Amino acid sequence: MPNNLVIYMVAHQPRRVRLPAQLIPRGTSPEKMDALIFDEQMDRRYFDKVSKYCYRPATELFQSLVDKGMKISLGFSISLLLQMRRFGPDVLAGFQKLVSHENVELIAVEPYHSFIFYLDIAAFAERMAWGKRQLEETFQKTITVTDTTEMFMSNDVYFQLQLSGFRGAVMDGRPWVMGWREPTHLYRYPNEEMRLFTRHYELSDDVGYRFSNRQWNGWPLMADTYATWVRQAMGEFVFLAWDFETFGEHHRADSGIFPFMHALHADFAKNKMRYLSPSEAIATFKDAHEMPLPEYGCTWAGDGGMDFFLGNEAQQGIFRLMHHIYNKAKLTKHPHLIDIAMWLLQSDNLHLIQWFSKAGAQAEVSAYFTPDEWWELGGLGILREQQRVYVRVCLRPVTQRLTLGVALCARKRGGLTAARIRKDGREGTPLSGVPASIPTNDEPPVLVADDDLDIRTMLRTLLELDGHEVIEAKDGHEAWKCCVDYQPAVVVADIQMPGIDGLQLCRKIRESPYSPDIKVIVYTAGMATPEEAKKAGCDEYFLKTDPLPKLRDKVRQYASARTAPPGV
Repeated sequence: MPNNLVIYMVAHQPRRVRLPAQLIPRGTSPEKMDALIFDEQMDRRYFDKVSKYCYRPATELFQSLVDKGMKISLGFSISLLLQMRRFGPDVLAGFQKLVSHENVELIAVEPYHSFIFYLDIAAFAERMAWGKRQLEETFQKTITVTDTTEMFMSNDVYFQLQLSGFRGAVMDGRPWVMGWREPTHLYRYPNEEMRLFTRHYELSDDVGYRFSNRQWNGWPLMADTYATWVRQAMGEFVFLAWDFETFGEHHRADSGIFPFMHALHADFAKNKMRYLSPSEAIATFKDAHEMPLPEYGCTWAGDGGMDFFLGNEAQQGIFRLMHHIYNKAKLTKHPHLIDIAMWLLQSDNLHLIQWFSKAGAQAEVSAYFTPDEWWELGGLGILREQQRVYVRVCLRPVTQRLTLGVALCARKRGGLTAARIRKDGREGTPLSGVPASIPTNDEPPVLVADDDLDIRTMLRTLLELDGHEVIEAKDGHEAWKCCVDYQPAVVVADIQMPGIDGLQLCRKIRESPYSPDIKVIVYTAGMATPEEAKKAGCDEYFLKTDPLPKLRDKVRQYASARTAPPGV
């Protein structure tokens, strides 16, 4: 029976994407894209909530426990670090005080909480080194042991972390990885040096996952019962690992989780359990056991593999888009676009849609973490809008910057002059080693303006199937604002709308500088005659009873005729 205990917790808040997806106007600088892609207001709301119920009271809890002799290790994602600096300096100060204690060890974490190691192992190494420096500067402690994202570990990631100089790393002790081995020993890859801490997932999940589940046959979990389970494990030490948010957020204060931890420490002290920091465990157990690692990565989520993040078609689609966005951002060599792409690689963007086509406890956990505001879109609406976030970043601003980036790279080589670049950013004359053009999806959007949600949804669905990017307006005022902000190629407008009606909207467009470039199609139930619509300046007139293929053909004709914003 082990009489040694290692405790690790990781604190994290994601950088949440903004839903519904926002259109990114042409010419938007990379630095201004953040507000259109990410939802800082939502991040603030969730940070304030978790700080109230978890971060503030839980730091006080563990401050008291380490003062009494408990030893813990803590890791922080950079996304949480940034939120603490922006939204809660007092929360950061509380963590800094806690980490400064001699009984607390600081652990490195993949800074973006991303799956960058699947796309670019060299970039993973760079980001880990950068994140390690950020944490060391913030908390004034040296780091020698690391986590990754979702406790991911695989053969290649192990070797990269060892090359990066880490003495130890954490992983989940799942049977499909451990084989006949127990998770209560220190391990290393055969003939290598970096040590591996394997989380005792059953004992960890008893607290981290099941503690407040009244349907669990172990509920209510008493401290002395749990302490006995820990002591009965076979091996040299037990490695327990939890989300820091376990304490007060996943399990609220009224669940008894705070007094449970005080009672648990008292029982461990009474029975002379010895706390070790990860570094102390490495120094204590010098002869680590050997364990090969799989090429297929393991995590601490779900059943312990990547299926929790890639187990349905929606997740697989987002994962492919992650690859494309990152590759295009890398080609531009623009630091801020690369930074945006890294944020969009967050595991959370796959975790939050795990519930799609799933049922059971794991799907319930995923649905719990999906923001409340998103559910107003409905399940399929969440999937659709999340994909639109990725598609809009991938197809518009990134590719525009990509074209410019390749051109500028060629200029630096002396092979391309500014005179040979057309206004649309493409090269006018093919030169050796530089493509004549880079394919882009630069067609301006189509605006659908109608006060009937069902009509807007129908037209949007059909036009998107034709490859158009579609924006919606529920009244004339909103439609006019979209015309000013986005200069659509085509406006499909109802006549009878609140505020500005369809004919008035058409007249405003015709009186504007955008008039030659915006085609207006009236789509009406007969509230005006074709003659009246033509007099107002519309280009086409369709009744809502007319065959839809004709409308789609006309939109396609007009949209393909304009592939640049007005005036270009």
